[in-house]
Amino acid sequence: MIPESVAEYFTGHQELLWVVTLAIDLSLTLLMYRLFGRLGLTAAIVLAILLANLQGPKLTIIFGMQTSLGVIFYSSIFFCTDLLGERHGRAAANQAVLTGFGVSLIIVLMLSVSMLFLPSDRPDTAEFSNNVHGAFATILDFTPRFVFGSLLAYLVSQSLDVWLFHKIRDLTEGKHLWLRNNGSTMMSQAVDTALYSMVVWWGTVSLTTAIQLGLAKYVFKLFIAAFDTPFIYWARNWRVPDITENQVVSGIQGETKIQSSRYPRSMAQ
Repeated sequence: MIPESVAEYFTGHQELLWVVTLAIDLSLTLLMYRLFGRLGLTAAIVLAILLANLQGPKLTIIFGMQTSLGVIFYSSIFFCTDLLGERHGRAAANQAVLTGFGVSLIIVLMLSVSMLFLPSDRPDTAEFSNNVHGAFATILDFTPRFVFGSLLAYLVSQSLDVWLFHKIRDLTEGKHLWLRNNGSTMMSQAVDTALYSMVVWWGTVSLTTAIQLGLAKYVFKLFIAAFDTPFIYWARNWRVPDITENQVVSGIQGETKIQSSRYPRSMAQ
């Protein structure tokens, strides 16, 4: 899909590739918001959770530090909830957090169930099927420690982010968007990193290694929090479509009335 010349260029410029990927991710998130409003941001959160789960195990070296590609997509969730809170209120942000938590549970459950299916043993596809099954097992073989740690860190940190964002907003009387965007994200990301490191990594690796991995991950999270600030300023005053639950219900009821008028009761019976 990627042209060979582009792939060759970024092979030697991994740091630039990381920054470009971050910019593309945030830009596409804003595009979803521009086109679909609040529902677009909720969809972006669901997509970010899925991408973070799939790309989390992929490790790379950026600026001399080892990091997971999932950091980019996971961090964009904080951006989405901050923008939701800024434009649509605390209740909308909390609803998106719980929606993301539900999606995470479903992803873990259904992907784990998919691993129970054995690869095909037909001679013409057996090798291919085993290779694909092995690749899926490497990425999707969730351990109980990983599942518990990931879900705990997500729910606690995201809920804290929403609370801090609005607390800072109240204390500053709605001023200094940059402060509540960065302050809430940086503090809640610190909690997220600490929980994940202690629950998931500590015990698998030494405490020292777990702390080192967590600190490296947190450095990238701090950079992303600062990097997304111009994006939230850009979108804060947009006029975007916003389909509320009442509008959806009204639309369904209106469609039902139209159909009833087309088909008399005697015909329907």
